[in-house]
Amino acid sequence: MSFEPKFPGLFTPEQDALPIQDPQPATEKQVRYAQSIALKTGATIPRSASSNRAALSEWIDAHKPKAPGGRFANYPSSKQVAFAERIARIKHREIPRECFQDKVMMSKWIDGNKPR
Repeated sequence: MSFEPKFPGLFTPEQDALPIQDPQPATEKQVRYAQSIALKTGATIPRSASSNRAALSEWIDAHKPKAPGGRFANYPSSKQVAFAERIARIKHREIPRECFQDKVMMSKWIDGNKPR
């Protein structure tokens, strides 16, 4: 004798399928960014991707320039440093020296000190 659990309605055709939503069109900002990438790299944007937000996002991810590597790759950007300095002035605090050599530490300092 075997035990077979019964879950009514679990595998019956009575269940309605979830509605499939139409793909959303790409945003203007997304299209402009894709066009700038295409101009720089010489790649062509497929027609199907320009009308579908998810497809264009995949194309952008595949063709966007890679982040620069090297000695200063982990340093915070100038915008990040400027934002942190602005917060430091508002809060009358010093930014730890280590934050200027690690973008992750700078980001955590910013998140912990942002004015609310």
